[in-house]
Amino acid sequence: MCRLYGFLASEPTKVECTLVHAQNALMVQSRRDRAGLTHGHGWGVATYEDHHPRIERQAWAAYHGEHFQRAAARIHSRTVLAHVRRATVGLPGMPNTHPFSWKEWSFAHNGTIPRFTKLRERMLETIAPERRPLIKGETDSEHVFQLLLTLLEREPDLPLVDIVRQVVRLVVSWCTDMNTESKVALNLMLTDGERLAGSRWGRTLFRVEREAIRDCEICGFPHVHHTPGHEYRAVVVASEPISHEEWEEVPERSVYVVSPEMRLHVEPIAVT
Repeated sequence: MCRLYGFLASEPTKVECTLVHAQNALMVQSRRDRAGLTHGHGWGVATYEDHHPRIERQAWAAYHGEHFQRAAARIHSRTVLAHVRRATVGLPGMPNTHPFSWKEWSFAHNGTIPRFTKLRERMLETIAPERRPLIKGETDSEHVFQLLLTLLEREPDLPLVDIVRQVVRLVVSWCTDMNTESKVALNLMLTDGERLAGSRWGRTLFRVEREAIRDCEICGFPHVHHTPGHEYRAVVVASEPISHEEWEEVPERSVYVVSPEMRLHVEPIAVT
């Protein structure tokens, strides 16, 4: 179990309130989520400047000290990916802390692949040989990230949402072959700063789409340094509703992608 937050907007935006100050901000969820669980084994935030990710991570709880708050306060970006961790596969520590990154890509995962120690060898056989040494931690999540990058490099012209769908299908089929009694959970989130795509499989996930500039319900001020004449839009995807806005549940067993027009498109994952 972990908690995810993904944000993509048409203009750079401050997200401090939704990460720190909202009634169910990500920092609040790190202490206690809606199911009563604590996600105190690390936190990380990816933002983008000049098409390159800037990653801040720590292997302690987001609600401990001011480090997470300070990181959130500095953010002014079109793209944000944030994660608070509840360790299931891999001990708490920096190598196992999300988001993971490579070149322009950032990735986070909420969920668990059951019996991963047995499944790992099969996954490594599919991951490109040159990518296997890039895995520095023990998590199932980092292996999924390298699997995503492998398929992206093999089929660079395939839409990003189709790559995510392929990975979910692969992992689910491997788990089915193992006849595992535990259910696989694959809420994936992937971005290159311009695109945001992911999946919902086995964990909660919600969405909200914002249009036009509005005063924040928390601090009372707009969070956008708006350029006149531009239409502002933003999409937020998160494990739990964060604010009093009208959040919609992302359908279970689906993939999603944010379009260039800043609209979320959701498609079902068909599993044979």
